[in-house]
Amino acid sequence: MGKLTTHVLDTAHGCPAAGMAIRLFDESNKLLVETTTNSDGRVDRPLLEGETMKSGRYRLEFSAGDYFRGRGLQLPTVAFLDVVPLAFGIEDAGAHYHVPLLVSPYAYSTYRGS
Repeated sequence: MGKLTTHVLDTAHGCPAAGMAIRLFDESNKLLVETTTNSDGRVDRPLLEGETMKSGRYRLEFSAGDYFRGRGLQLPTVAFLDVVPLAFGIEDAGAHYHVPLLVSPYAYSTYRGS
């Protein structure tokens, strides 16, 4: 059975990004999931699985600016990275798609994990 998972690592502090808000949208810009990372920087359950896991284009939005402000970092009024959008596609709805985010106030990277 396919599923979509994510996790966030705070590369500025060298730890999981606990308490970061995440939103998942489909290709029509419909909000599908709104959640927050746990103490391990992960969400407690897959973002999509079973009948909700479908082929298509999606966008994850990570509230990095709010997260770093909450950690006490002094960010500019207009943060360089406020909301980090990751647009990606799911071809095989029966596969596991893991979309991690490694983030600091001024850089991020992602990849298809396992």
